[in-house]
Amino acid sequence: MKIIYFSGNGNTKHCAKEFSKLTGNESVFSIEDEGAIQAIKKSDFFCFAYPVHFSNIPFIVRDFINNNSKVFRGKKVFLIATMGLFSGDGTGCSARLLKKYGAEILGGVHLKMPDVIGDVGLLKKSPQENKNIIKNTEEKIRKTADLINSKKYPQEGLHFYNHIAGLFGQRLWFLREAEKHRKNLRTDVEKCTGCALCEKQCPTKSIRIENGKAVLIGNNCTICYRCVNSCPHKALTIIGKRMLEQCLFKNY
Repeated sequence: MKIIYFSGNGNTKHCAKEFSKLTGNESVFSIEDEGAIQAIKKSDFFCFAYPVHFSNIPFIVRDFINNNSKVFRGKKVFLIATMGLFSGDGTGCSARLLKKYGAEILGGVHLKMPDVIGDVGLLKKSPQENKNIIKNTEEKIRKTADLINSKKYPQEGLHFYNHIAGLFGQRLWFLREAEKHRKNLRTDVEKCTGCALCEKQCPTKSIRIENGKAVLIGNNCTICYRCVNSCPHKALTIIGKRMLEQCLFKNY
């Protein structure tokens, strides 16, 4: 069983690697890796892990599935969705799309991880609270891995009532917000040094250094917050107007 994942700031990558160790799998691929598609082609069964963004699958994950739709036909998939607060159907969002392309969804699990939106204070927690969240999630990963190893698959987020909760409880409102924020990257020109780290790390190639400053280009930003949380000068924001905390998994 291969594990395929997308991770903006390290949370989902950590969860994918923990699952890998506990299920006896060596192969973990980011969807940004050239070998990800080939790994799926060679697998009958794989885990697919991603964060929930604005109560939905990230734009980059949606595009990955749509652009490679043929490779999912006949594959068995277990879904792993990470989130900062709550998601009614975080796994269900990709399950419906994957089923459309002929995949069989064996199950899914929701994992709570530290919030990554570093320019909004609403969901911020203390370092100890974040460590406790990670500790609790790692225990849930161990229990879920035991079930997977026994060929028993949790069904979190995959029921009809989960779909209703996610759709009417969050997604209908968040959809407009997500589209708006795709165009919202702001650069503090007084802080930005044009180091180009954001340009190099952007998974959708949506940032370019022009006249020595970071600028948003195109319409492909996936709002993963990698650039915001990685900027050494805290020069970037998306939703808020100033950085409160750089939320990278390695910081916890």
